[in-house]
Amino acid sequence: MEVPSAKHETMHRRLTPLRVLRGLICLLVLLLTAFMMIVYCGFFSTVVLRLFSVHYSRKVTAFFFSSWLALWPFLFEKINKTKVIFSGDDVPARERVLLICNHRTEVDWMYLWDLALRKDSLGYIKYILKSSLMKLPVFGWSFQILEFIPVERKWEVDEAKMRQMLSKFKDPRDPLWLVLFPEGTDFTEQKCLRSQKYAAENGLPILKNLLLPKSKGFNACLEDLRSTLDAVYDVTIGYKHRCPSFLDNVFGVDPSEVHIHIRRVTLDDIPLSESEVTAWLMDTFQRKDQLLSNFNSEGYFPLHGAELNLSTVKCLINVMLVLVLTGAFLFLTFFSSIWFKIFVSLSCSYMVSATYLNIRPEPIFNFACMCYFQISTLL
Repeated sequence: MEVPSAKHETMHRRLTPLRVLRGLICLLVLLLTAFMMIVYCGFFSTVVLRLFSVHYSRKVTAFFFSSWLALWPFLFEKINKTKVIFSGDDVPARERVLLICNHRTEVDWMYLWDLALRKDSLGYIKYILKSSLMKLPVFGWSFQILEFIPVERKWEVDEAKMRQMLSKFKDPRDPLWLVLFPEGTDFTEQKCLRSQKYAAENGLPILKNLLLPKSKGFNACLEDLRSTLDAVYDVTIGYKHRCPSFLDNVFGVDPSEVHIHIRRVTLDDIPLSESEVTAWLMDTFQRKDQLLSNFNSEGYFPLHGAELNLSTVKCLINVMLVLVLTGAFLFLTFFSSIWFKIFVSLSCSYMVSATYLNIRPEPIFNFACMCYFQISTLL
């Protein structure tokens, strides 16, 4: 694990009052736009439209929420001036993939939006994440709308719920980026020491920059989705010059550079049996560990890619559209008919209960068929 040098410390941006003010304004805008998008667009696309078609519900949801998610890469790359550098394989757009990634810090998953945006898959990215994150105000509602999979990190508790969610992701018409962090938690020195001790006691590889991967979730995803996937993306993230926290991102003090290395693996190159898949995953993490060791010493990943920088003009147009839409929703909520206030209240109530219970409406036709089948069996 890299120890920041004095040179690295001088590269760290100072937390000035201006950065704090700018960060708070950005966070307020992100929260306000998220709330209005969820209440108006999210309720329509994930409740009303889903009653008729899950496929078109996802298309409309992806359209609206990719616009909101694109605000984060705009914050990272254009406002904070964080340089995002891609390397490895050049992957095609809008594939159906299972993506495995190392978990250096609490915000790794946010930087995957920078890659997904460039591959026209931002609205279709889904994460397997710890269930406590679903309780975050407003953001938890958006996780529910985007069909993230919450887990308790106890396989005997998670397996049934996880497989039930995975069964909903098999429609080949829907692009899919399903993100899994096999380490199960973010990397710290203490966790690394515990992981190394366990590895030594059980004859497993001792990793320096990663925790030992857990294979149950990865096996389940492959088993349930293999026939509908185009590939597995093995993604490795490295930071210069310090691993950022969420507030580092908000205030723009770290990181100065994010390096994202992508290895595209075809399904034919991944074995079928659970034991062999487990071994493949361990080999993959040994490869990632060496990749991170080289990154720590050299400062970059090999095979620099040719991903284009985000277009400032397109980013600004997207920001303006989201702000205009949010302004219209604010006007309807506070200065229009009382029915809009009632609608907002009902929408919020639904999102609270749906997120807490992890429920989504089924299409009317499917529901009618299910009722008919149950009645037929009773008769």
